Amino acid sequence: MGEVRDKAALARAAAARMNTLSTEEKNSALLRMADALIANQESIIEAIQEDLERGRAGGTSESLLDRLKLTEERIMGIAEGLRQIVELPDPVGDKLEAFSRPNGLQIEKIRVPLGVIGMIYEARPNVTVDAAGLCLKTGNAVVLRGGSAAIASNKQIVEVLRKTLADTKMPPDALQLIEDSDRRSVDEMLKLNGLLDVVIPRGGASLIRNVVENATVPVIETGAGICHTYLDESAEPAMASDIALNAKAQRPSVCNAMETLLVHRSFANDHLPSIAGRLRDAGVELRGCEAVRALLPDTADAPAPEYDHEYNDYILNIRIVDSLDEALGHIRQYGTMHSECIVTENAEHAARFMQEIDAAAVYHNASTRFTDGFEFGFGAEIGISTQKLHARGPMGLPALTSTKYRIYGTGQIRG
Repeated sequence: MGEVRDKAALARAAAARMNTLSTEEKNSALLRMADALIANQESIIEAIQEDLERGRAGGTSESLLDRLKLTEERIMGIAEGLRQIVELPDPVGDKLEAFSRPNGLQIEKIRVPLGVIGMIYEARPNVTVDAAGLCLKTGNAVVLRGGSAAIASNKQIVEVLRKTLADTKMPPDALQLIEDSDRRSVDEMLKLNGLLDVVIPRGGASLIRNVVENATVPVIETGAGICHTYLDESAEPAMASDIALNAKAQRPSVCNAMETLLVHRSFANDHLPSIAGRLRDAGVELRGCEAVRALLPDTADAPAPEYDHEYNDYILNIRIVDSLDEALGHIRQYGTMHSECIVTENAEHAARFMQEIDAAAVYHNASTRFTDGFEFGFGAEIGISTQKLHARGPMGLPALTSTKYRIYGTGQIRG
């Protein structure tokens, strides 16, 4: 057998042991993992330098290089994320329902691990630790397949974590990394029914589409983030400016960053030039519709907006609309059901937007950048689900569990 199937088989065997661990044993292992990351940060940073140098030589954008980069401060933050997972309640074993039947059967419904999770992701070595921590806390084994851009750092991180697990009650084989960076290794993971219980893709639209369209293993779809902010005609100008700037420029490389700013025409005439100035000062390239180019002459020669493209960069589409209905229509056409925002003082417009927009997270007068496990109080997340089955929005610990029924009888048989 090849690497992918071999490691998935090892994870499947380890999952049976994971299901017997107590919360205390899992938490102890996670704390040891956090300490090991700090103790080995020098070797991890050396590995990431190898990835960064290879990326620069290959023409990787600075925005994507920022997603790759690990510093001592970021490693401290990743380790702290593991400690925060330890502090979160363990959902495994939670009794969700308990009831009795007229025949005397006692039935209860409890949370259980999913089993073996295949995680396919791109270009962010912090996801390696987040995914490992969340999966292991919930008693799952995990098979990680990161992007080739972070292969050196991912290998070093997983080596550190597996060595640490060898001195805990948690089996090291519960954590596996696929080192083969050929796309065929992804394709093989998608067909590992019987070894993987679920696959979670986290990355760009093409990766997610490939997984969703080709997997025979069940998939939890995390979505690309073509996110919008709509500045209504009654928006408070200072608030609108702050939210727009934060949603785009605070960290443009992430999935909850704004890609298109929709502005009501009457608001745009008075306030868009100053908002555009703040965005430009932050290094954002503006691409506007015809009405925007007329109002902001500096955008006249910019490329046309690509409303269906997730830039993950300092690039922003701006479109002027004549009504809330036009804004809603644009979002329905181009949105990816991730995170959408309206800035307005009109309660009726806010209520319509919150009700009619079909997205995992819908905001009134707040930046889309809050769609995040930490910001929601969930701790580190496995991803942002944009589907409607099993889980939606930031997926913390409960999303990595399933349920089973336990039935207690006294000899009942069915007639």
